[in-house]
Amino acid sequence: MGKNIVLIGFMGTGKSTIGQRLARKLGMIFVDTDREIEKITGMTVAEIFRKHGEKRFRSEEKLLAHKLAQREGLIISCGGGMPLDPENMKVLGENGVIIGLKASPEDVFRRVMRKRHHRPLIDRDLTLERLRAMMAEREKYYQCAHITVDTSTHGIEELVHKIILNLKEFCYGKG
Repeated sequence: MGKNIVLIGFMGTGKSTIGQRLARKLGMIFVDTDREIEKITGMTVAEIFRKHGEKRFRSEEKLLAHKLAQREGLIISCGGGMPLDPENMKVLGENGVIIGLKASPEDVFRRVMRKRHHRPLIDRDLTLERLRAMMAEREKYYQCAHITVDTSTHGIEELVHKIILNLKEFCYGKG
């Protein structure tokens, strides 16, 4: 497959985990945009936010989106905020199929609380209600997806299989 597969969704929806499995299954290269930005800047995402602010991080995301869009055969796991800039999705969608991953607020809450020290927009006092509000606020940005998959209801292997079936349907449907 020449086109890239671009995974978007709120944090904790499974983009990295599913993306890695999908890449192995399809023989493609996996790229996690947050990890890539960490390599480029020599700082963790949390450090970038703390030292330089969200604006700097978002500019790094934009530069990376343009770089990755020039390549082929990638599974790109986008940071949860990358779709906040429509230009990122436009450029990534030109050479990619955008797959939106979603999960219930309860599942996302459980998942992010396990790894909250790695997530700059999550603090110790996060409540399920606040998370619901954050998810609702960002929902409109994820609607650019060509395909949407709910990750709350199945295991990883089932989800990977479901995504592959959806990709085949999507690609064959385009003629």
